[in-house]
Amino acid sequence: MSELVTGEAVALELRPAKLPSRGLAVLLDLAAAVTVYVVVTLGLVAATASLDEAARTAVSIATFVLVLVGGPILVETLTHGRSLGKLACGLRVVRDDGGPIRFRHALVRGLLGVIEILMTFGVVACVASLVSARGRRLGDVFAGTLVVRERVPAGPGGFVPPPPPWLMGRFSGLDLSAVPDGLWLAVRQYLTRMRQLDPRVGSSMAERLAADVAGCTGAPVPPGVPPAMFLAAVLHERQTREAQRTFGGAGASAAPAAPPTPAAPAGAGVPVLPPPAHAPATVSPAAPSAGAGAEAAGNPGPGSGASAGRPATGFVPPA
Repeated sequence: MSELVTGEAVALELRPAKLPSRGLAVLLDLAAAVTVYVVVTLGLVAATASLDEAARTAVSIATFVLVLVGGPILVETLTHGRSLGKLACGLRVVRDDGGPIRFRHALVRGLLGVIEILMTFGVVACVASLVSARGRRLGDVFAGTLVVRERVPAGPGGFVPPPPPWLMGRFSGLDLSAVPDGLWLAVRQYLTRMRQLDPRVGSSMAERLAADVAGCTGAPVPPGVPPAMFLAAVLHERQTREAQRTFGGAGASAAPAAPPTPAAPAGAGVPVLPPPAHAPATVSPAAPSAGAGAEAAGNPGPGSGASAGRPATGFVPPA
């Protein structure tokens, strides 16, 4: 793993390609270039049969330069560092800062590749790649480029370990608004990779991160709580608050109660209707209108359950 720092101070972790994969990619590129060169040469021989020997020699040299030198340069420029062999092997040529290459990078690589690959049968390129710490040949050194691996085996996902149960909800009253996003990212990256770190390095890193978080929140790390568990508990508390803010609390699904209707103040000009003395009689299809009149006069019908001393409410039970 090689760490490159861009101009924006962003660290890029790249995997430089090793010599076997680079050698296989070069062989595939040479096989494709030689095949094209042979086909083009056969066509030119048939087309220039009437020319003299000097003209045919000039055409042969031009074909060699254009196909075996200009072809790889054009392909790497158009594909931003992915030739046929590199595409098959999962490699790419990038700049030292991790950005895509341009024509000048491909030109320097192609011109020096004629010397260290074609003329010396790859001996110079192999020696330079073995000596270099990042496996670069002379063309990469002078062009300021690096061949990296694009297809990296998928590792375990970034799983953040949960805090122990006895720390759940212990930091619910902690003010986390002053902790910057960069510190949260560092805490998350540490928790996801702490099993891959050296124990001493991981312990010192956890202490520094815990001290930074405690300084931003204004609350020290509780005594007896390891720094890694403190970071896991605080990060879990932040994730819980984010989930509550996004999806609502536990009582958000319940329908809110209707607010009480305020009484109209006196003299506000709002007419207050008096309650009716009795409800209008409900005429059922089976009961005659006379029965309804009797109920309206105060004689309760059967099943009404109204007592004589109870004030009338105007409610008439259904027939």
